[in-house]
Amino acid sequence: MQKLKVAANSLQNPGFDFLQECWNDDSALQIVIKKLLVKFPQWGIAIVDGVLVDWNG
Repeated sequence: MQKLKVAANSLQNPGFDFLQECWNDDSALQIVIKKLLVKFPQWGIAIVDGVLVDWNG
């Protein structure tokens, strides 16, 4: 959760693999990740049918 907060404050992408791991681990973190992805579309990560997708990779 701390790394997600840092990402939100610093504009730094924590990485697709990290986000994917958080997404799969905790449904509460899914809400945080959804908000981050809306805030930072430049990261190239989206949610499609409930699954994280890396458009850059």
